[in-house]
Amino acid sequence: MKKSFKFVVAVAATSLVASVAVTPAAQGATKQKVCVALDTAGINDKSFNQSSYEGAKMALSKGYASSIKYAPAKSNADYAPNIAKFISEKCTLIIGVGFLLGDAIAAAAKANPNVKFGFVDGWGLGNNVKAITYKTDENSFIVGYMAAAMSKTGKVGTYGGLPIPTVTIFMEGYANGVAHYNLIKNKNVQVLGWNTETKTGTFLGGFDDTTKALQTSISLEQQGADFIFPVAGGMQATTAANSQKTKKSSVIWVDAKVMNTGKQYANVTPVSVVKGLAEGVLATVQEAHDGKFSSKPYVGTMANKGVSIALTPAWNNKIPAKLKAEINQLSKDIAAGRILALDPIE
Repeated sequence: MKKSFKFVVAVAATSLVASVAVTPAAQGATKQKVCVALDTAGINDKSFNQSSYEGAKMALSKGYASSIKYAPAKSNADYAPNIAKFISEKCTLIIGVGFLLGDAIAAAAKANPNVKFGFVDGWGLGNNVKAITYKTDENSFIVGYMAAAMSKTGKVGTYGGLPIPTVTIFMEGYANGVAHYNLIKNKNVQVLGWNTETKTGTFLGGFDDTTKALQTSISLEQQGADFIFPVAGGMQATTAANSQKTKKSSVIWVDAKVMNTGKQYANVTPVSVVKGLAEGVLATVQEAHDGKFSSKPYVGTMANKGVSIALTPAWNNKIPAKLKAEINQLSKDIAAGRILALDPIE
């Protein structure tokens, strides 16, 4: 049976909010004591921890924060103690980085209703918690299309850190972009590492297992993938280093621009899927500073430039002009809402 396609909105669980309420406005502007509770992988993970803390740095430089600090986590057992320490230190705005901090933030926010919380990759947890979310299926869709167009083997791959919504949304968007390319061009490029029908894929079991990241990268290459999209924080550096060594694959950078967080891998990284983590944190701190903090989520999209793609300068002459034009048009269509998410049906 010939397949037809429809476009539907892809809503991540991290975008759902139970209620919205504005905290009492401050008398004029109030500089915030901003404390950032990191996920595992460290402050220099070249991904979501590092990029989120850059937002706090930006807030400090703009005068929205009086001071900033961060607390690293070696494991999930550190989440709650780190937040408790921040509360005891009278932090006025606590930013939790990562979906996995949800339980710790929920408990702390309920017990401390006068403390403001920002929850990166989170969801609504009460009147004093702002979720900072991103529709990363949108920019992932574009790079999926691009990878399919540039693949010489007809196979592209992906893997994730953990099977959580803030990871799988990238993988789903990527696979949908490949499907869109196949539909438009009448091709059959395969996606390894994610199945859009069963919503299952390849995962490392965390965000700091370099051994498994290397094994997974090599396995995808051996299966024929010549483009790999690692959605596992700093583990993308392991994949890129392998690509440089084997010369069998190219890598799609995630969360930040490769030129900002891994420029030594630019020669194997044609494009970055940018998640405006710093911008989301900055916006949240500014709201608190201005006395306008609310539980209404920050949602980064292609339309508001909260998510985007960035072509690597070194690849400028390697990407065909026609493909660049198609990518540009796709970006406009997604931003305008003409393409939301691809849902193949019989």
